[in-house]
Formats: sequence, structure tokens, C-alpha cells
Amino acid sequence: MTHLPALVTLLTVLLLLGTMWAVGRARDRHGIKAPATTGHPAFDRAYRVQMNTLEQTVMFLPTLWLAANYGFSGWAGVAGLVWIVGRVWYALAYLRDPAKREPGFIIGMLGWLALLLMACIGVGRVMLVG
Repeated sequence: MTHLPALVTLLTVLLLLGTMWAVGRARDRHGIKAPATTGHPAFDRAYRVQMNTLEQTVMFLPTLWLAANYGFSGWAGVAGLVWIVGRVWYALAYLRDPAKREPGFIIGMLGWLALLLMACIGVGRVMLVG
């Protein structure tokens, strides 16, 4: 369980790769030439999935590693897997129908909030106790 955060980090990189691939594929399919970031609704959805996932990842990864390094390695990995599942659900739902993306977003957010709580407790405990 102590290496689970590392696996979650690799899965996050693969998730980002997948969203990048989806945008490239949508660009090609719908003739959206770079640097355009809008055009066809399917491309727009793929682009938003990529950007939203990237934005979430910026908050997720540091929180994952803070929680893991300050006493919650196993639980951080589990919460990280919850985040991954939520983000994949979010991405697939958003690509099909943006109105159905909310459950995946909520699951991912719950995983991240658990990590944030663990990180705060872990860092706070070290700062208070020394």
C-alpha cells in the first residue's frame, strides 16, 4: 500500500495522455487546425475535458503526495484511485453528453477532498508536534 500513490501518479499521467489523445483525434476528425481551441461541439467537449482534467491535476498531485508523505500513504493511494475513477467517469460522460458529467466530477472531488483533509492533518500534526 505504501507504493499506491506512485501507481496513482502513473495512472494520472496516463489519464492526461488519454485526454491529450482525445483532443488530437477530435482535431483531426473535425478539421480544427491549431491554434484554434473551438470549432465543432465534439472538439470543444474533448478540449474542455483535457483542460478541466489538467486544472484538477494541478491541485490533485501535490495534495496526494503531501497526504502520502505525512502519514497517510495507503489511504492517500485509495483516495487517489477514487479521484482517478471519478475523472475517467467525468471524461467519458462529458465526451458523450456534458449534462451527465456531474457524478464523475463529484466522485473525483470527494477523493480530492479526502486527500486535502489527510494532507492538512498530516502537515498540521508535524508542525504542532515537531
